[in-house]
Amino acid sequence: MSPADLLAPFRIRSYRFQWPADLLVSWAFEMETIILGWYVLAETGSVLMLTIFGALLYVGTLIAPLVGVLSDRVGHRTMLSGMRMIYAAVAGTVMTLAFAGALHPGAVLVLATVTGLVRPSDMGLRGAMIADMMPPGLLRPAMGIARTTTDTARIFGALTGAGLFAAIGIGPSYVAIALFYALGAILTWNAVLPEPDDDEGSAEAAEKRPSPWSELWGGMVLVWNTPRLLAIVWYALLFNFAVFPLTNGLLPYAAKEVYRVDQTGLGYLAASVAFGAFVGSIGMTRSGLRTELARIMIVSAVIWHVLVLAFAQTSTMAAGVTLLMLCGFAQSLTMVCHTVILLSTSSRRYRGRIMGVRMLAIYSLPIGLLVAGVLIGAIGYRATASLYAVVGLAFTVLIAVQWRASLWQSRTVAEIV
Repeated sequence: MSPADLLAPFRIRSYRFQWPADLLVSWAFEMETIILGWYVLAETGSVLMLTIFGALLYVGTLIAPLVGVLSDRVGHRTMLSGMRMIYAAVAGTVMTLAFAGALHPGAVLVLATVTGLVRPSDMGLRGAMIADMMPPGLLRPAMGIARTTTDTARIFGALTGAGLFAAIGIGPSYVAIALFYALGAILTWNAVLPEPDDDEGSAEAAEKRPSPWSELWGGMVLVWNTPRLLAIVWYALLFNFAVFPLTNGLLPYAAKEVYRVDQTGLGYLAASVAFGAFVGSIGMTRSGLRTELARIMIVSAVIWHVLVLAFAQTSTMAAGVTLLMLCGFAQSLTMVCHTVILLSTSSRRYRGRIMGVRMLAIYSLPIGLLVAGVLIGAIGYRATASLYAVVGLAFTVLIAVQWRASLWQSRTVAEIV
């Protein structure tokens, strides 16, 4: 892979604004999750409260399809910029409360709910914007590079968040978080998208436009009646329930109770997942890759679940870090393929609402976290993590068998260029 192949998406001017915007916001997400997750666990001493905090960050998945419909109306750039200003306002509130000595777990949960109303839609709208601005042949490398914003955030954002929290406290740490969100919003606004090729944006088309509920229903019907889209959404539902809780929301518990490390050790664990994912994302930028994306996705997902099962059995930090790196690599291959298949199967007209429906599947993540919190109290962490990995593996194979004809259909332009 030559440098020219890797940097090809940056020939698009808007991408040169969106990529650093997504990077800053992703860093802020990870810093915030690490800092507040550790704060809630340390202040309450309850894994259930930790899982409630993690679940609240995804409460907005219930309205994600409506956010997608609204973004199709007002524009993906406008919607995403506005959401990121909300993040900045919430971070500024946490910063103010921390400096005033008035921060407590209850306030953190309330503010997490505010952020959680819009945060789940962020990733979907990023993808929709990239698909809007990119020629089909550049979609896969663009999505691979875009994925590195999340991966590097989990490496450096997690380590920076944990390090700042330990060194200077929550208030000063949130000065950086609020600044990152604000800069992300400004850069997003500068990522101007091309006009649609048809007259969908005209005043006449707007007058004939159906109600938001009709548009939402139309998007859901389209997903349900398109087997390839339906299979991808089922996979999103499964991955968010079965594996993401174990390598994301429950990492503070694993760090504190299994590996007996502090918040710096937690940062290392989170960074390990991200480092593996970063390597996988860079690998997916290869323009010469000819293997069907659906096949890569399914094989990688199977390996991912097996690795999570092995991670659940570890008791040493070295083994945990190693397996988390491998988990991150498999996770990245799976999710980049997953997103490219979804976006390349969707038309621009329906892209926002389809991504909204896909974001609705993220609601299985807070459900998975809450169920895991109860199960850990009843049967322990290792048994709960093992159960999740086995169930996820079984359904990964089942979905592949059920929708094999659609997943192995003729490849899209994004998959063959």
